[in-house]
Amino acid sequence: MNKTRPQMTIRGISGSPGICIGKAYIVDREGVNLIKRYPVNEAMVPTEIDRFKNAVTKAKNDHAKVIESLDHDLGENLNILETHMVLFKDKMLYGKTIETISRDKINAEWALRKVSRKVKSMFQQIDDQYLKDRANDIVQVSDKIMSHLVGAQDIKIKDINKRVILVAHDLSPADASQIQLERIKGFVTDRGGKNSHTSIVAKSLKIPSVLGLGRAMVSVNNDDILIVDGSLGIIIINPEEDTLFKYEERLIRFEAYRADIERESHLPAVTRDGVPLNLMANIELVEEVVSAKDNGAKGVGLFRTEFLYLDLKRFPTEDELLQKYKELVELMNPESVTIRTLDINGDKVNPYIDPVEEANPALGLRGVRFCLKNEDIFITQLKAILRVAAFGSIKLLIPMISCVEEIIQVKMVLNKAILELENEDKIFNQDIPLGIMIEVPSAVIMAEELAGHVDFFSIGTNDLIQYSMAIDRSNRRVAHLYQALNPAVLKMIKMTCDAAQKKGIEVAMCGEMAGDPINIPVLLGLGLTNLSMNSTSIPVIKKMVRNMEFRSAGENAKKLFKLQTTEEISTFIQEEYKEILPYRETEE
Repeated sequence: MNKTRPQMTIRGISGSPGICIGKAYIVDREGVNLIKRYPVNEAMVPTEIDRFKNAVTKAKNDHAKVIESLDHDLGENLNILETHMVLFKDKMLYGKTIETISRDKINAEWALRKVSRKVKSMFQQIDDQYLKDRANDIVQVSDKIMSHLVGAQDIKIKDINKRVILVAHDLSPADASQIQLERIKGFVTDRGGKNSHTSIVAKSLKIPSVLGLGRAMVSVNNDDILIVDGSLGIIIINPEEDTLFKYEERLIRFEAYRADIERESHLPAVTRDGVPLNLMANIELVEEVVSAKDNGAKGVGLFRTEFLYLDLKRFPTEDELLQKYKELVELMNPESVTIRTLDINGDKVNPYIDPVEEANPALGLRGVRFCLKNEDIFITQLKAILRVAAFGSIKLLIPMISCVEEIIQVKMVLNKAILELENEDKIFNQDIPLGIMIEVPSAVIMAEELAGHVDFFSIGTNDLIQYSMAIDRSNRRVAHLYQALNPAVLKMIKMTCDAAQKKGIEVAMCGEMAGDPINIPVLLGLGLTNLSMNSTSIPVIKKMVRNMEFRSAGENAKKLFKLQTTEEISTFIQEEYKEILPYRETEE
């Protein structure tokens, strides 16, 4: 153990849960971040463009070799890598870089850096965190190309022949997929988010990881002893002996807990008193279906469709949307898929059509508001959804509904889409359940009236908590107020459930709240039996459900609603359910 440097803890983002202890092994692409701008004359522009194209070809060939070398049973990971193959010739990256070289008369390296930063910035302005994290894909592909432009040596993870913890500025899904579990204990990176493709790969490999550390590369030396706590999203550099001892004990407990979870992952989600629950997956990519099935998901409770709109200079056609939706539905058959219509700011979806500056995009033209304002785009998507409904079980979900007028307008547009399909003599199914997201306070207040116009509710707690508590959870100064168990939030969920029950319609929850075990007692107590979450959370929630009684959860919920603070509610749940709450270590 390195005694010359004191113990240091750095907080990042949980990429994949778990604990590992070992020596640090630093991997980096030296030179990728050390580029300079220089002008090129008119005569040299074609040469510079050729340099860029050759670098793209080499990077793409390297990526193809990685795919060919991998076990083709890896399913989801291979699909993610194949998604990256498309990005090498993506119009936003490839086309814009060539355009920038030609227009600005600058070197390929600087043009690529300029374009990748612009694309990254565009993605990061998107409200949806899942879509924000797609910026990592563009940056990772850009880095691969840059490596060939500057002659940097690529990472050869498969050649590492000792048991270590990888430390890197960034790891692409291709890098992570080369990890051999008998050699690599875990990894940490300065870049990345919890919903990034690298995080998805790490979770599928069940390897502990912490992402978004920001300063790991300057804080960690080769052979430093590291503790990676992927559950808490922290790393500890050069731990003291008592810290090391505590984490060795935690590691034993976590491995026992994970083995227990995996044994029960495909058992039915039924409470001890016989009440069944539907635990479904939230996904945004068809590639995530493999993980959803592996984790025992009973369908897709939320399919985010925004990603299909983000890499074109135009909006996708009806047939392009149908192709993707059909692929998803056929993979999930006979389980149901709930497709949420476009929920994104218009200027972020496609910067090429009438971009409008908004002081507060989260409260602006997003979700159903954008769709009703751009009826042709909305009809195209609705027609694709109606057509795919002929191939499997589909539910249609409308986001950001704030009043009855909006759902009436949606139904009018839906009828137009049906008429167009009839006139075009296309095969479709119009008998699909229509639901709305309950994610703004006005929808909660009007829930009973809204229930008379739809077939189901889906409670989107991510936005509901933000809008009801008037906070931006990405703002660290107020993030502590983002409380799923706040009494006001729980009362709004109860109002929604009561309205749905009174009107006889189904109610589900698809926010992050549904995937956190500490919230399950109160959700069951409110009668929620349809929960959709990140698929990796399903086995944990399932085990907890199987150890609970539905009736007693209802009785305890009545007690919870007499409490006045988040802390009181959290303490009550932890005391009442301490025997069945899953492994949940906290920092000491």
